[in-house]
Amino acid sequence: MNAWGDLACESESARGCAKQSLLTCTSVAAEESSARQNRSAGATALTLLRRLTARLRSYPDSLLSRKRIFEQSVECYPETNPPRRRGFSAARRALPFQSLGSRRRRLVPLIALAFAVGCREQASVDPTYHEYAYVSNGGSDSVSVIDSQALRNIKTIAVGRNPTGLAANPTRNEIYVANTESNNVSVIDAERNTVVATIGVHRAPYFVSVSSDGRRAYVANSGSANVSVIDLDKRVVIATIPVGSAPGLAKVSPDGSVVAVSNRAANTVSLIDTKKLAVRNTLSVCLQPQDITILPDSSKLYVACPGSNQLASIDLKTDRVLTLIDIGKLPIQLALKPDGGEIFVSNFDANTFSIVEAYTNEISGSYLSGANPVRGLVTSDNSLLYVSNFGSDNVSVYAIDEGRVVGSVQVGSHPDGLALTPNEEHLLVVDTKSSDVAVIRTVKTRDNSKISAERALVNIIPVGNQPNDIVMKAFKGGR
Repeated sequence: MNAWGDLACESESARGCAKQSLLTCTSVAAEESSARQNRSAGATALTLLRRLTARLRSYPDSLLSRKRIFEQSVECYPETNPPRRRGFSAARRALPFQSLGSRRRRLVPLIALAFAVGCREQASVDPTYHEYAYVSNGGSDSVSVIDSQALRNIKTIAVGRNPTGLAANPTRNEIYVANTESNNVSVIDAERNTVVATIGVHRAPYFVSVSSDGRRAYVANSGSANVSVIDLDKRVVIATIPVGSAPGLAKVSPDGSVVAVSNRAANTVSLIDTKKLAVRNTLSVCLQPQDITILPDSSKLYVACPGSNQLASIDLKTDRVLTLIDIGKLPIQLALKPDGGEIFVSNFDANTFSIVEAYTNEISGSYLSGANPVRGLVTSDNSLLYVSNFGSDNVSVYAIDEGRVVGSVQVGSHPDGLALTPNEEHLLVVDTKSSDVAVIRTVKTRDNSKISAERALVNIIPVGNQPNDIVMKAFKGGR
């Protein structure tokens, strides 16, 4: 399923505008330039709409013609492209056709929007700005690079054996890959998308955690009961710190002062002092501790224990276990609101997610999700929670302020890792069994029409075999 699953289950650029399209990007741009001098934006859109309507009526009422019109019309607007691997049938489901008149009414506004807005916006993209999503492919020993602006796979990078966890450096353009079976970490230069260093660690690393200043990385070696500390400036291991048995994750606090390590086989959490590079305390917690989240002010951490269906709360100022919270069955992942007020717990075997109030350590509610929720992600404005449901092949959407699940979107097979693009207009979903990344549009399109659903699957991007994790990196410069 993912790195946690592995641990727990021991328990050309967009194709461009077609020559045959109803209007070319060039003609639309010319018309819009002229229109800005003579009429309002509303009048321009109406003119385009009338012309497109007239052209559409000239086509015969056949499925083939409608298919060609639809495909050519969305060439310049990738957000409206149907998932390529699902063919035209998926496009028809996404844009429900009924009678010919109804089809025309539904299709024409979309075409007008695609040409009048889509092509113009693509032309205005800063060529020095890059947005990449990196996907680790455990079954093909590689990392796929997705251009999140063009929504396509642009490169496959060979790394070590069975790459699992990924991390992006917050201060430099580098990506770090934990290679579980080759016992090392690959360093990818994001500007060139090539491996520039490989750093040996100890046995079976699954995750990499990078400090907020971008100078150190911490890697828990689950097969050798220790943590490797990497100097990212020199790209060398500067310390190896013994911890408990089968450490799954080493996570550095936001202030960089402590690293928390979940020792799955020892039922403990080790706290490492990052200045002394030594364990300052080891605390007994619940059974099989795994995922960890630390509050933004570095005052408290939470660790999920699937072995006892509990959550442990630890005070990092006093190194004391505050409480053990009974939670849903098999809690495997924790998602923290950016404001630090709530933790969302994915309960894999209960088909629910639970909400824990961070400052009172109380459960405020549990909600049914899809089958086997495995990963959660909260938007930067603290308004929405996305949950990938491994067993039902969909993503649930929970409105935090409203306190209810507001919908779901079907994706590929066995979805797991989640990442939002920097503008949060798209959610990328790693489908571990179908070996692809589903792209969900998270906002209504600008025409605000009834056919523009607030959330919809807009693309499926093939990647390598058995993809595990995903991380975003946006920057200016390079290449």
